[in-house]
Amino acid sequence: MSSDTACARSSECALHALPESTGDEKMVASARVQKLLRRYKLAIAAALTILLVQGLVVWSLRSLEEGEAERKTRRSKLPDHNSQDPKRDAALWEKQNSLSGRNRGRWSGRSERTGGTAASALRRGTGRKGEKASSRLKSPQERGMTGAGLDGGVALHDLSSSRNFSETRGGTDGAAKLPAAAILGEPGSVDGAHQAPSSDFVPKCDIIGKDALSALHRAGSQQCRQEIANIVCQHQAGKLMPDALPQFCPQLGISNQVQAVGELDNSLSKVENPVRVAFVLMVHGRAVRQLKRLIKAIYHRDHYYYIHVDKRSGYMHREVLQIAQQYPNIRATPWRMVTIWGGASLLKAYLRSMQDLLSMLDWKWDFFINLSATDFPTRTNDELVSFLSQQRDKNFLKSHGRENARFIKKQGLDRLFHECDNHMWRLGERSIPEGLEVSGGSDWFALTRRFVEYVINSQDDLVSGLKQFYSYALLPAESFFHTVLGNSHMCDTLVDNNLRVTNWNRKLGCKCQYKHIVDWCGCSPNDFKPQDLIRIQQLTRPTFFARKFESTVNQEAIDILDTHLYGQYAPGTIAVKAYWESLFEQLDGVSSLSDVALTAYTAFFRLGLKNLVTAQSNVETCKFEPVGHPLSVHVYFYDDRFQGYLVRQEAQAVGSKVRETLEMWAVPQASLVLETNLKEFERLKNLEIGTEWDPKERIFRNFGGVIGPLNEPLAVQKWARGPNLTATIVWIDPALVVAASYDITVDVDAEYTQYKPPLQRPLRPGTWTVRVLKQWERVAEVHFLVMPLTFKDKEPLRKEEDSWLHAGPPGNLYLEQSFQQLSSVLKLPPQEPVMQEAQRKAQLAGQPLEAWVDSSVGSFWVTGGLCATRTSSCPAVGLCSKTSWSSLSPDPKSELGPLKSDGRIR
Repeated sequence: MSSDTACARSSECALHALPESTGDEKMVASARVQKLLRRYKLAIAAALTILLVQGLVVWSLRSLEEGEAERKTRRSKLPDHNSQDPKRDAALWEKQNSLSGRNRGRWSGRSERTGGTAASALRRGTGRKGEKASSRLKSPQERGMTGAGLDGGVALHDLSSSRNFSETRGGTDGAAKLPAAAILGEPGSVDGAHQAPSSDFVPKCDIIGKDALSALHRAGSQQCRQEIANIVCQHQAGKLMPDALPQFCPQLGISNQVQAVGELDNSLSKVENPVRVAFVLMVHGRAVRQLKRLIKAIYHRDHYYYIHVDKRSGYMHREVLQIAQQYPNIRATPWRMVTIWGGASLLKAYLRSMQDLLSMLDWKWDFFINLSATDFPTRTNDELVSFLSQQRDKNFLKSHGRENARFIKKQGLDRLFHECDNHMWRLGERSIPEGLEVSGGSDWFALTRRFVEYVINSQDDLVSGLKQFYSYALLPAESFFHTVLGNSHMCDTLVDNNLRVTNWNRKLGCKCQYKHIVDWCGCSPNDFKPQDLIRIQQLTRPTFFARKFESTVNQEAIDILDTHLYGQYAPGTIAVKAYWESLFEQLDGVSSLSDVALTAYTAFFRLGLKNLVTAQSNVETCKFEPVGHPLSVHVYFYDDRFQGYLVRQEAQAVGSKVRETLEMWAVPQASLVLETNLKEFERLKNLEIGTEWDPKERIFRNFGGVIGPLNEPLAVQKWARGPNLTATIVWIDPALVVAASYDITVDVDAEYTQYKPPLQRPLRPGTWTVRVLKQWERVAEVHFLVMPLTFKDKEPLRKEEDSWLHAGPPGNLYLEQSFQQLSSVLKLPPQEPVMQEAQRKAQLAGQPLEAWVDSSVGSFWVTGGLCATRTSSCPAVGLCSKTSWSSLSPDPKSELGPLKSDGRIR
């Protein structure tokens, strides 16, 4: 070993820093130095260690200031909700939901204007916890993983390593996602609300605290920063919320016993003066048919239905207005809010709805029950009314069932929050008002009119103080009503049962999936599937509703409940197993679509017209040209399987000015190839590439995998139980560039592994290949399409300005290191011809570009059919209303018809 090498590995490197001497002087100096080094060896080592640590601290702080914390997030472990050690769980949860108390800063107007704020050193990422099923995972290489979303056992291959594609280094988790910009108004605001000017501001105080500084730094709009600053200044001055509140309950902790199911007598015929229910439905999204099916199941002419549609859901709102026109006891709120998960806006919406219902003199109701479009009844309306009529003075709220101190910490009630910019910002710590018994649990409830009147009309300090306190709370609807009732003079009316059953699977539902909209980690329930329905049967407490249900995930569970309540539809009833959900309607405006979606939908429609010409080549009246943009797009499911996209658009017969409206069915084609003789790899059941992965339901929400050059695809592998194994995953682009290569370790009980390689964009359009390898031999292979774009910002793509979108990443480098050395190992064909072809295609625009897109789409999609809204000039095109797959065909289970003699629809 040379002296230089030894120097690099020893604290005695200091010897090499001494000036050179000659002869005896050199020997004496050397001996003297060696003697000193031996004597003070520990002290020198300690000093060097301190210097090294100080250097690392300075470097870390500097990295934070440059935004490194947003790109490198740390992994945190969720508590085990089945654990027998609540103190440990509470500590884990608190650790996950807290920032370090070190490095507190100050914010002032001067520091913001000059840019010298300490907040820039307090950026935070939002790491994701990988699935437990794929537990023992190798860390990805730090150099190549910046911005990656790590959800699986992944080791990125380092081609510079002497260990030939296998050495790994320290890794990082997923990149932080900045909060989305405000959409259609501020969260919690109503239509027409005054919007504060966006001029610069100077906070009225010096803002202290890491959470407040972080929120100010991350908030997107000037108005939101102004609100945060004002709230924090009031809080620091002790003027934001009460220090103490009165308590009117004569005996705290009162909760009435819940009747067992066997003790219920739900015969409505024996009830005198049955209660009337005001159902308040909070809905959003586009699942109109599921909402109609819910209304159909719970509707009765003696009850009332008040529907609030999220301000961002224009299509849903238009549909709800049409429903309200059909029935006098269904109304839509004349105001709308943007409501987000965990937000204070949800409580505002409930209080506003209660106020409205109390002011409707023509609606005589006794109970307030809240529902969402993902709920479904488990008992008939008659049974619900009979039960509530026997309990007409009781309020039904489900408690957390744990010690209050733990609940307060878990819910973040001891923290200050504010909602703006579609985000719940954590602003620091706060104290629970003295004299208050805080409670909470589920935000689904059944409340008496008497209690609702107290909450809305009372001016006492308890109600007004709690309204102020919960205005700045996370998940306030899960605690506000519990705490008001439990501390009020009506506390003896509390029943610890919200009359619901919720499908909790905390292993899947507690993955911090809302970190992009709230500075906290929370859980949400899973969708019911048929195998989960046994939970409803096993309950001994009375329940009348279950949640959640999503027809795009599983419609069979709804079918089972519907049949249980009201019997089967008549034999031969059409569309019982079909489900359609709107993705786009003309009134939404083309601007609501992404460029890749608009490209795909128009390409699907052209594909349908071309296939029609091919099939009817001798019929001149069957030759059409597309006109304009799509009028509507639906996803279509049958028997809980995705069947494709339905695109409706105008078309004009060639040589004629007559236009017809046609609907085309685009069906995706599978491309998965599994080798034989897999041995332990027989565990591999599926390999899928897509975007919008839902780790809770384990599906891609981007059904069909429509991917463009600017998307971030994710690879997901599905496994059966079996022996531990290690697999290599390789991504190859259309020009045979090896874009990424990494290993995943699959444990014996793994069900899913997933990983999103942080590929530099734009991705090269065309057919991509993802292979699963065992010791570099192919086990499985799947192809997916990165679709060339015909639109940029909803306008036709222009060759000169937009060709970069199709050119692939700069230098053909998808990660910071090249993997092209793997070409020979993977036995790829020569790259030069395909690279030249890819470069030629990147310059296309106009008709040649459309031809390329159509050819690409035709390799992955086929036409399932074509129909017309009216009788078509082409004899081969039937009416959509008589075509089983069409979104215009009858759907009896979701159609709201006239009332029957018993006052019901179903």
